[in-house]
Amino acid sequence: YMKYKITAVITAAVILVVSVFFSLPDYKNTKRVHQHLESPVITECDCDKSQLCTHLPIITIDTAGQEIPGKAVKNELGQTEYTTTASGETRIYARLNAIDNTDSRNHPTDKPSVSSKISMRVRGNSSRWFDKSNYYIKLVNDDLSNNPQSMLGMDSHHEWALHGPFLDKTLIRNYMCYNIAGEIMDYAPNVRFCELILNGEYKGVYLLCETITAGTEGARLNLTVDKKDNTFNGYCIRLDRIDDDDTQNITPFTKYTIRTKLQQSIVYPGRANMTDELQTAIKDDFSAFEKSLYSYDFDNKKYGYDEQIDVQSFVDYFIINEFSCNYDAGWLSTYMYKDLDGKLRMCVWDFNSAFDGYQENFMPADHFKMQNCLWYFMLFKDEDFTDRIISRYRQLRKTYLSDEYLNNYIDETIAYLGDAIDRNYEVWGYTFGEEYDLFTPADRNPRDYETAVADMKEFIAVRSKYMDENIETLRQYSAESKIKKFNENAN
Repeated sequence: YMKYKITAVITAAVILVVSVFFSLPDYKNTKRVHQHLESPVITECDCDKSQLCTHLPIITIDTAGQEIPGKAVKNELGQTEYTTTASGETRIYARLNAIDNTDSRNHPTDKPSVSSKISMRVRGNSSRWFDKSNYYIKLVNDDLSNNPQSMLGMDSHHEWALHGPFLDKTLIRNYMCYNIAGEIMDYAPNVRFCELILNGEYKGVYLLCETITAGTEGARLNLTVDKKDNTFNGYCIRLDRIDDDDTQNITPFTKYTIRTKLQQSIVYPGRANMTDELQTAIKDDFSAFEKSLYSYDFDNKKYGYDEQIDVQSFVDYFIINEFSCNYDAGWLSTYMYKDLDGKLRMCVWDFNSAFDGYQENFMPADHFKMQNCLWYFMLFKDEDFTDRIISRYRQLRKTYLSDEYLNNYIDETIAYLGDAIDRNYEVWGYTFGEEYDLFTPADRNPRDYETAVADMKEFIAVRSKYMDENIETLRQYSAESKIKKFNENAN
């Protein structure tokens, strides 16, 4: 992987490309930080090389010998269960240090920028089966109260996710897609590359990610709740698989009418700030949106969905997920939030399987799928919404979704990671072997890092060409013959 160790210098041509982006509408309040463009790559160090020496931030975790619960296992009936501690706990307490020097390379023994007790577990769905685990991290004080800290330059919070790219052999899908979404949408989780040392053992390249929730002083989602008065200024809903823990589950309109068998649950406010009254109020509020969307007046400017949602957010969410063929979106790990302005917005999450990264089967680049998702099924009945999708796609193809921008982004991110890629695959390189094929059919499995990157680039090229030539066909879903039964009340 030596050819990727070139210095990450932004060329004049790239600067010229980026400069045209400022013609895009600005839907954000804060500047997006792209780590590979803004963090210094310090190459010189006078250490004795007896320990890890890297330009990337380092996170070390010490569990004091405890196994981290949450890995997936099969019980005697063949059903999936998740491991717990010997006493049945789903989390353990451990110690985390984050080393993030600004003027020198990082070493595990350097003074940490953040040191905190943590509560942690393995997180994810299918990824819980992978050898390289993902972790939910909660920073706590000794008395177990929340301990919000700014981590690797991101806003202060106590909840974080450590994502270990494993299925994604390029290591960069989530990093790239979160950051691009963050440029075109109100909010997308901020991310930083780091290297993880767990109980003294090097675990490779990870991404420290913001979780989708609210924080103080406008961090993350700008939502507030008053448990005492049972009032809220915003909330966050997740659509996902059925969860046995139903304390946050709700049954809004599309659930009790069986338009979806998936579960909607409240992400924010969390259990600590939830009351029965709040849960009912949020369920009723969200049902009001769904009822208007599935009504005869769905496209009425006064009574329809337009009054309830930030349409631009739904447009951009569709485009970035459809473009990348990230087809869990709209069904699984799907987040929607109501901001302080009273409008519902979408929030992206999990691009690990994007760009033909699904294990089970090849993802064809020559089709559209998300128009059939729960809420988009009705949104596409409105010709105005469909026209906005087409117009916005054409706009983004000149900027953040252009072939030139995406290829540059991939190359520059890889150059920034540098020899961290080699270190990662010194640990996980065995997964390039035939005996550990993750994808079916077998010929989809790359045998080295360069091929994994080339495969993703090729898929992007084929996908963008198809969408360029066929984006107009989405109009068929708002054709009069398709929507007549939705906007005419036949007596």
